[in-house]
Amino acid sequence: MPSLIRFLVVLLFLGILVLAGMLAVVALVEPREKDVTVRVPTQTIFNQST
Repeated sequence: MPSLIRFLVVLLFLGILVLAGMLAVVALVEPREKDVTVRVPTQTIFNQST
């Protein structure tokens, strides 16, 4: 039983570390904005074979 409790405590600790890392990324990283251009070939629009 003590090994089960130790295992659960380790999993809890690792989960807290993961959550702390996620919160740090959210708080410290600013996303960069950029324009996105996607070219669509006109053949796929006008030559639909259905």
